Amino acid sequence: MQDQIPTSLPTDSDAAALSQMGFSHMIQHLDVVGWIVLITLVVMSLMSWFYIISNAVRNSAVRSRADKVIRGFWGSNSTQEAVQYMESQPKNEPFSKIALECAEAAAHHAKHESGGGRMVEVLNRSEFIDRSLRQAVTRESGRLETGLTLLATVGSSAPFIGLLGTVWGIYRALIAIGASGKADIGAIAGPVGEALIMTAIGLFCAIPALLAYNFFVRSNRVVLSKFDEFAHDLHDYFATGARVGVGK
Repeated sequence: MQDQIPTSLPTDSDAAALSQMGFSHMIQHLDVVGWIVLITLVVMSLMSWFYIISNAVRNSAVRSRADKVIRGFWGSNSTQEAVQYMESQPKNEPFSKIALECAEAAAHHAKHESGGGRMVEVLNRSEFIDRSLRQAVTRESGRLETGLTLLATVGSSAPFIGLLGTVWGIYRALIAIGASGKADIGAIAGPVGEALIMTAIGLFCAIPALLAYNFFVRSNRVVLSKFDEFAHDLHDYFATGARVGVGK
């Protein structure tokens, strides 16, 4: 009895249809909706990687210099020497900016205090320095968190934008089936391949952004706590002339 030849073996037409599921074929046959989805995902990915790299470099520099800058300030022999040390720091160093703004506020209040201005009647030295420190910490915290909103947006929305491309590809596959009158692989391979690729692009865009967002939030929490601690010590020093807790 002769062996029967299986009828389910792939044919040349099936192989040609499967070749339509590649990325190059998708680019050649994208419609308007597909191009909008693809360009949106590419732009979101480029923007998220820009902030991932820039935030990683900035946060690494801030954390590596934080303890050194703080020790340098408190290790100075006088307030004037400490201010000069902070002025020598890079322009994007946040701890030096907080200290310089605090020193400027203290000097500004002392000037009006000696002149008997209305500022002394409205705000005492401690309140004026505290307000200046709060503004400085808020400003530097905002700069440290630059790009986090975009990373969160990309991480949460990119999968759904990719899903839109997936749904649209399946919709085109159904239209192709209806137009051809038969549900063979040649009719649906291209649209289904486009749908799968769009899903993958959405995930590749979202996953790095989401992981980076969580990492930077945890990393910034450590730096923000240092901001608060340093600001409290600065307030005590410039308001009372001594750092509270030192020498006990």
